[in-house]
Amino acid sequence: MTTPLTTAMAHVPHSGTSLSCTRPCQRAHTRRSGTGETHTGDVIIRIEAHDLPGRSCGPSPERPGGHHGIEVGVQRKNEPGELMGQVSADVKSVVWELEATPVPSEVTDYRGPYISGPPGGRFIYLSWGVVEEPGSFEMFRRAKIMFDGIPADVMAAAQKSGVLVGRLGLTDPKGNPTCAAVRPPLIEWTAVIA
Repeated sequence: MTTPLTTAMAHVPHSGTSLSCTRPCQRAHTRRSGTGETHTGDVIIRIEAHDLPGRSCGPSPERPGGHHGIEVGVQRKNEPGELMGQVSADVKSVVWELEATPVPSEVTDYRGPYISGPPGGRFIYLSWGVVEEPGSFEMFRRAKIMFDGIPADVMAAAQKSGVLVGRLGLTDPKGNPTCAAVRPPLIEWTAVIA
């Protein structure tokens, strides 16, 4: 049975409303036993981001006047122009949820349409871009949320519970959008019950 699952939600500061993007996907399944529930399906990866940098940041060689109208979203694998849950970079916080299939391996490994990289080097791309008019998106930097920094005990717990959570801030020490490889302590990984 397919049920709607929120894939991105942005909480707008100074407002009681929220924006959300949804798509249907298959929820993780569990089977009941005498000792509790054991997860048997895909894992939901929930990226909980806060401290976004705002709609503008400093200049670059391509844009000496700075970047303005900044938005961020999760990039689909091998599709830089296709983003899930694209939101304004001035929201207070954002939560992205995506399905991932655990891959039996000695290293932390998941596969899915929004997971990039080779086995042992998997990651999620957060793409930052400038939106000058509706429907446009000019990417200027990306953050790579690396799976090789997920502690083994957290990975094991997430495969049992069905939900892996990564919490991170999205502003770097210079006040710009977080970019490059993101591993602990820049992100905190936990497992929670679905």
